[in-house]
Amino acid sequence: MATEKEMSKEGEGEAYPMKGGDGPYSYSKNSSYQGELRNAAKEFVSEAIVEHLDIVKFSPSTTIRVADLGCSVGPNTFFAVQNILEAIELKYFQSQALNSQILEFQVFFNDHVSNDFNTLFLSLPPDRRYHAAGVPGSFYSHLFPSHSLHVAHISTAIHWLSRVPKEVLDRSSPAWNKGRITYISASDEVVEAYAAQCADDMARFLQARAQEIAEGGLLIIIFAVCPNGIPHSQVNLNIVQDLLGSCLVDMAKKGIVSEEKVDTFNLPIYYISPQEMETAIEGNGCFSIERMERVPPFTYSGSTEMAPQYLTSKASAFTIRSAVEGVIKAHFGEEILDQLFDSLSKKLEDEVSMSDLAEKTVNFCAVLKRKAIN
Repeated sequence: MATEKEMSKEGEGEAYPMKGGDGPYSYSKNSSYQGELRNAAKEFVSEAIVEHLDIVKFSPSTTIRVADLGCSVGPNTFFAVQNILEAIELKYFQSQALNSQILEFQVFFNDHVSNDFNTLFLSLPPDRRYHAAGVPGSFYSHLFPSHSLHVAHISTAIHWLSRVPKEVLDRSSPAWNKGRITYISASDEVVEAYAAQCADDMARFLQARAQEIAEGGLLIIIFAVCPNGIPHSQVNLNIVQDLLGSCLVDMAKKGIVSEEKVDTFNLPIYYISPQEMETAIEGNGCFSIERMERVPPFTYSGSTEMAPQYLTSKASAFTIRSAVEGVIKAHFGEEILDQLFDSLSKKLEDEVSMSDLAEKTVNFCAVLKRKAIN
């Protein structure tokens, strides 16, 4: 699978898909944390669909179209889709006017053009009850025909920006982010540049979904947040990224990579606050917020020997590598990857409580309904 930087003709931005295949650093082998998050949100999503999906608006059509945006590879997308379809079936079963209808489902799996769709479709559930299709492209762009979707779902993906803010790479800008790879503990100008890029991306994301989702349909967003009023430097996921940056700085000091390379590298990641998300939705004006709540934290209190994979520092380093290897490889080359993530694993072991990291990371689920279309 290609993981190099792509610049689309439509101006979609930079594309760095998750690590494909089924090797030791692949996303399919290192996404158990994301799976736990989906499980934690499962009941919330099911209830939201049963309560808020306006199926009467879809009649007389008996074909329901669902999209999972930023699906990547591996089992998580299939579990999420199955949960959505079961909730839709329950909604129809409970409707006296529509419970006799036989539904057909069409499911669209979306990710960047260079996502490993081969691995994805080779692992499709053999007993699935839906027609599957892949839709390549950035979810910040228009992907589907107008008003064709009934449910669109995106989980643990919206924190990826379409691109690094230009200002942080401009040496003449007050937002020049020398010596850092994120906005954490950076100047106000850097934070503002990232926030502005996020706001612009969210506006494009919501506008595209407003064009694609039918009246009465739902947009479900599961996302890690920076809680309102909390400094970005205190967000657990940001702390991990900061450690990754410190590993690169250490390698520059040892002459393994150049200081210039570190100074010109930034991660295109930003954790939005609930208030910023609400502002984006209200600014779009095409969706009503039916629910937006914190996903219950998932914890583990058993023995270390029986702890889930994602609670070990080594496995956490693997998980991070499966997500960011593409963007790092494109800038620094492949040669540094093993040493970089070995160093990160050691720093996680020494400086971070992995159980606290999982428990204290704040995730939200937003359920938006498409308003009446004029």
